Amino acid sequence: MMLLARPPADRHTPVEDVQGILIGATLVALSIQFLRASDLITGQIAGLALVATYAADWSFGVTFFVMNLPFYAVALRLLGWSFVLKSASAVALMSALADTLPLVLTITDLHPALGAALFGVLAGVGLLSLFRHGASLGGVGIVALLLQERRGIPAGWTQLGFDLCVFAAAFALLPWPAVAWSLLGAVILNAIIATNHRQDRYIARS
Repeated sequence: MMLLARPPADRHTPVEDVQGILIGATLVALSIQFLRASDLITGQIAGLALVATYAADWSFGVTFFVMNLPFYAVALRLLGWSFVLKSASAVALMSALADTLPLVLTITDLHPALGAALFGVLAGVGLLSLFRHGASLGGVGIVALLLQERRGIPAGWTQLGFDLCVFAAAFALLPWPAVAWSLLGAVILNAIIATNHRQDRYIARS
């Protein structure tokens, strides 16, 4: 029996990359609103930025953007200008949307379980859109994509490992129910990425 060769990978057009980054950044910014409404956190750099907003009433968007700056030096050296420029654009857009959405969107009376689940689904799908168009939201996402590319370790599991460390530290700062519900959101998010962002299933390239 003759085996059919896999066709060469299609490349995303610039227009497809723009729409993918717009959709991904918007979904993640929307997911942050559900975390805020439930007084929950998440892992990675976004989690640290949220903790800062709870503790000092800082702007989430500005804090998130600034915290990501050191990771771009690593990304530039290892992943190239295209990835850095796309990721910086995604971070800037998500930061701006996360700070402006509360002006037109109000979420109240949201149970933490639902808030965590909605965050996990929206953020997971949003990050998938960014990853598949050669971008990330910086921070741990850069490390996760690099390990998947070079070591074959699923990006979702790498991110979940970092998240577990963040949540272990959060138990000393936050009520345990809030940390537990937050962990649920992180598990949902990273499970979506780990099961859907695989090189053997998705072969399009930016």
